[in-house]
Amino acid sequence: MAVYTDVSDEELEAFLATYDIGSLLSCKGIAEGVENSNFLLHAEKGNFILTIYEKRVETSDLPFFLGLMNHLAGKGIRCPTPIPARNGSMLGTLRGKPAAIVSFLEGMSVRHPQVRHCAALGSALAGLHLAGRDFTLPRPNALSIKSFRPLLEASGPRADEVQPGLSADLSRVLDQLEAEWPSSLPSGVIHADVFPDNVFFIGKELSGFIDFYFACNDAFAYDIAICLNAWCFEADGSFNITKARALLQAYAGIRPLDPAELAALPVLARGSAMRFLLTRLYDWLNQPPGALVRPKNPLEYWTKLRFHRDLTSAAAYGIDL
Repeated sequence: MAVYTDVSDEELEAFLATYDIGSLLSCKGIAEGVENSNFLLHAEKGNFILTIYEKRVETSDLPFFLGLMNHLAGKGIRCPTPIPARNGSMLGTLRGKPAAIVSFLEGMSVRHPQVRHCAALGSALAGLHLAGRDFTLPRPNALSIKSFRPLLEASGPRADEVQPGLSADLSRVLDQLEAEWPSSLPSGVIHADVFPDNVFFIGKELSGFIDFYFACNDAFAYDIAICLNAWCFEADGSFNITKARALLQAYAGIRPLDPAELAALPVLARGSAMRFLLTRLYDWLNQPPGALVRPKNPLEYWTKLRFHRDLTSAAAYGIDL
């Protein structure tokens, strides 16, 4: 989450007048993340999140995102629920951009995930995958393997400003990924951005998922690979196999993994590392003027990618084959 669009008091008041949430008591910008502009609203009828969708989000995708949150909430998955305006629409316009209000999810993200957090995540992610099976709106993954080459070309030789030789190194890794990328794995709706700041806990209990604006249809194991990268590396770049084992075992206890998914984990982990490296690289080189948040360092994911590059079996992640 972040704040890229400034909204005047008058504009906000006019927008909120179309909703039945009561008078606004306070509004605070949320300066985290890199995608949309977000505000915490405290109104007479409770707390809510206002999101203004920025240029990376396609307006045509918003019915999928908002509909998915409604669907998952109806299946018992704890996540923000879109609040309809008085006319029944879940999507409005603010400052000429699409905007929506969703319910506020109680809880806090964990800055330093422990083994118990990884286990809770594994179970909850499997439940999310199962709950999305009968969601009928499709959305292909806009940041799939097919997008990696254009993303790399968008940064081009400027990647070497971040690290000498990075452009050529990434091109070589991408050649191999494109040759090895698996197909026909079990697929469905995935979150596709399950970082610790998008998962809330209350005490020891996982209280829900937020930020579904990369959700799409793709391989379930790709979502797991994203989690391995986001949750199972320590601050010094080392991989914590105990966390990975806890995550994978808990996931498989709810939705068993088939042999093809296990075999694909190393290349999917490399691919998910490449995906976040490339988007972070682009954002690092193209920070919007006036943004209240600094882009994340892409080299964190270069370290992770190199770790996965040396692996040939899912056993390296602690799973019992």
